[in-house]
Amino acid sequence: MPSTDPRNPLILVVDDAPDSIEPIVHCLHHADFRTRIATNGARALALAASKPQPDLILLDVTMPDMDGYEVCRRLMHDPQTASIPVIFLTIRNEEVDEQLGFDAGAVDYITKPISPPLVLTRIRNHLTLKAASDFLRDRNTYLEQEVVRRTRELGLMQDATIVAMASLAETRDNETGNHIRRTQMYVRALARHLQHHPRFSSELSDENIELMYKSAPLHDIGKVGIPDRILLKPGRLTPAEFEIMKTHTTLGMEAISRAASLFSLSAGYLRYAKEIALSHQEKWDGSGYPQSLAGERIPLSARLMAVADVYDALISKRVYKPAFTHEEASALLQQGRGTHFDPDILDAFVELQDEFRAIAQRFADVEVDHEREAERLRQVFGDD
Repeated sequence: MPSTDPRNPLILVVDDAPDSIEPIVHCLHHADFRTRIATNGARALALAASKPQPDLILLDVTMPDMDGYEVCRRLMHDPQTASIPVIFLTIRNEEVDEQLGFDAGAVDYITKPISPPLVLTRIRNHLTLKAASDFLRDRNTYLEQEVVRRTRELGLMQDATIVAMASLAETRDNETGNHIRRTQMYVRALARHLQHHPRFSSELSDENIELMYKSAPLHDIGKVGIPDRILLKPGRLTPAEFEIMKTHTTLGMEAISRAASLFSLSAGYLRYAKEIALSHQEKWDGSGYPQSLAGERIPLSARLMAVADVYDALISKRVYKPAFTHEEASALLQQGRGTHFDPDILDAFVELQDEFRAIAQRFADVEVDHEREAERLRQVFGDD
């Protein structure tokens, strides 16, 4: 009786001669192998790809329409069947090209009429090899998936660290979370627009643009170290107060460096965060702070952030100023071309004005945010 136990290996026997099939199948059934039979190449290909798939294929070399070599080649080229070992069946003294068979993907040859002990030994050996190969393949697949999973988890942890730090800054600053969202969207829009510009293409890879986008929310993280009386002051700062305010750039860079060390984050991951925090207040003509950098000595990420930050500050309502219209903000930014801003980045802003306007509208502040901020300032400074 043929085996029906699904735990037993399934052998596909392919031969166009019934006289050859019968002794092979009898031998396999006696050894508790399950069997399926195909009498031509097309049927063999269909059965090999169907469920349950065979664990091994015994394939006659000489068949009409499609010989065994061609069947084997097709099996090996199909990802569904490529891992199934194929043993060729040949008639003793039949002239066969063994190298052609091995090149097609076969693992062995057996001659007919068969010797049952030899057939069973060959089959068991190749099934053992297949089991080992399957184990290694499954193990490698698992390891690859585990690397992907852990890499994704690390990326999420790093992103969460940035969000947490940015949220901390937001709780102290007089700007809203939407300001953080808008500015990072502006930075990404500018970077993508300039990605193939001769001056910037070497740095603005897809990976670096994504890192700049993720780092942008930390541009003002250093403001957590500025006293409330200065950070939240509704009016104009005195020169002495402004000097203290300017330290938010270095405080931010230092805070990010400490966070990178604390969370064991790679230096490359937070490179742009440190650049943006430290240098986004620098100006193209060297009149900015904290280092009075000029021109291309200012990191590209910080030059992109400068345009995004100033534009958003102008169009945003604050307790100490009304919101400028997009047109007013754009005109003011263009006045800073070549003095405050990198000329090519400012030109990109002009070309992207519709996109900037759309981002600003999509992530607009709501009135309750302004009312909440006004109340917070009254608590800090009193009703005066």
